[in-house]
Amino acid sequence: MNSGSDDPVVSFSTLVEALRWRALQHPEQRIYSYLIDGEREGPHLTFAALDRQARVIAALLQRSHASGQRALLLYPTGLEFIAAFFGCLYAGVIAVPVPSPNPAQPHRGLSRLCAIADDAEPTIALTTSSILAKVEGEGPFSEVSALRTMRWIATDCISKSLEDDWQEPLTNDHSLALLQYTSGSTTTPRGVMVSHRNLIHNSTSISRAFEITPDTVSVTWLPAFHDMGLTNGIIQPLLNGRQCYLMSPQSFLQRPLRWLQAISRYRASISGGPNFAYELCARRITPEQCGTLDLSSWTAAYNGAEPIRAETLSLFSATFATCGFQPRFLYPCYGLAEATLLVSGGRLIDEPTMYKSDSAELERNRVLPASPSSRNARVLVGCGSGIPGSRIVIVDPESKKACPPDVIGEIWVAGPSVAEGYWNRDEETAHTFHAYLSDSDDGPFLRTGDLGFLQDGELFVTGRLKDLIIIDGRNVYPHDIEKTAERSHSAIRPGCCAAFSIDLPEERLIVAAELDRRYHPRFRQDSERPHSPLGDINEVVHAIRRAVAEEHDVRAHSVVLLKAGSLPRTPSGKLQRHACRSSYLDGTLAGLSNALDTSEIRQQRLAAHV
Repeated sequence: MNSGSDDPVVSFSTLVEALRWRALQHPEQRIYSYLIDGEREGPHLTFAALDRQARVIAALLQRSHASGQRALLLYPTGLEFIAAFFGCLYAGVIAVPVPSPNPAQPHRGLSRLCAIADDAEPTIALTTSSILAKVEGEGPFSEVSALRTMRWIATDCISKSLEDDWQEPLTNDHSLALLQYTSGSTTTPRGVMVSHRNLIHNSTSISRAFEITPDTVSVTWLPAFHDMGLTNGIIQPLLNGRQCYLMSPQSFLQRPLRWLQAISRYRASISGGPNFAYELCARRITPEQCGTLDLSSWTAAYNGAEPIRAETLSLFSATFATCGFQPRFLYPCYGLAEATLLVSGGRLIDEPTMYKSDSAELERNRVLPASPSSRNARVLVGCGSGIPGSRIVIVDPESKKACPPDVIGEIWVAGPSVAEGYWNRDEETAHTFHAYLSDSDDGPFLRTGDLGFLQDGELFVTGRLKDLIIIDGRNVYPHDIEKTAERSHSAIRPGCCAAFSIDLPEERLIVAAELDRRYHPRFRQDSERPHSPLGDINEVVHAIRRAVAEEHDVRAHSVVLLKAGSLPRTPSGKLQRHACRSSYLDGTLAGLSNALDTSEIRQQRLAAHV
């Protein structure tokens, strides 16, 4: 490292070098603090303590000849994961973060864990002693051969005397730091090969975008196995030498107020999450609770990882204006695991950019401003411009030619943050990471699989290529249908609708919607009730179909009402439309109702399988 640099983040070549330098320069400075239940301040880590723990874990890994191998990291949110992650880096081991099992639902997520274990072929699994006891017991884990063949190590039981046995690994900026498995929202999870160079470049870009200084404080509840939670929540604070407060995702979901209370209490300036988190806060936090918050320190409220809604930004700003929150500090951004994390973002001094587009033109893959009086318009939220050193181009996914400025195409990205490829998937790596423009041979680019356009350098994301629904030659974006459906009736849970299509042989629209738990008794099939609940059910079904037809001129061929929590999602909360479609077709999408006769549904499924 060039210690004379004004910006030490730029000078680090590896994360090992970064932590070692900070442990020597600022040994007793706190870096991570964990909030028990999202409220009470619990254990913390200084740079020196993290360095010591990483050396202890790394020494054991080196003794096990694990250097160059992969290691599963199976931890709940907390400081144990951070120590294990850096322990892997200190040993030259490739970290593979995975979701920890839910004690209440041990089978849930097991298939994803097995798929990752089969793909990454790890030789070691690092975890806590409490999780290890469950793995070694007679539970669902004992039935999985891929998990039994690994060597399991509880890192909270390693002797501290190993600290002096550690030897610095032979890593450089191109060495792999981790396999970041994709969410699997449209395909089977794939391991993105992320290098030290990728992480440092992306973290440096975040530092500049958020105007971070060593005095900056952040709060995160995002899961550590997710790219946003790991790169921005854990790695970025270490590179900048600033303090971060962590809580578990469950603490936030159980009581969203805890997130904003932590921002208020610790005067944090950086915190964020997917769009649903802002929606949840605006709907769940009461005016009385708002009176206890001071959000004036929050200057980078980043919003990404799923479609960003203009209505959510307006609702959040209006709800928390009395708490000192300023709308201009909402920070819509775009990123993905294949580009480490951040691809584009704006400036902190600017309010989010909105573009009111003619909906009919969007359906034809064209961008045209809607007239001020138009009722057939869609408001799109800008995600800023590309990070320094990167390029963003909009490309026709079929011809691979650059699109004109007023045409929607696939978003292609190039730059130092783009990862090395997919683990053990050469063909997919070549297709996704080594794309070239057909008319100029310019490249290589990363094909994101997302659709969008550029307007005066600002990136607007319109949808996901694989989720796009094409009906009667028109492009229908599922999240637009979902937004309409959820607003059609108060019984529908916000953010809990799925729109997809099936072929019969023409494409037909299917809408699945979860009902708020408060409405379940009204729709319960109970023979002791003096009247049938079908009237209540059909009221919701008809509301959805009417709203979708009026706003999008599309008929919902089938509407399925579901109990809360029924829609398939990834471990990070992303809706899995393809899994939802598969469940619908094989009859496992158990609904409280369906707008079609059972025999017709059976015929649909049969025809769709042919």
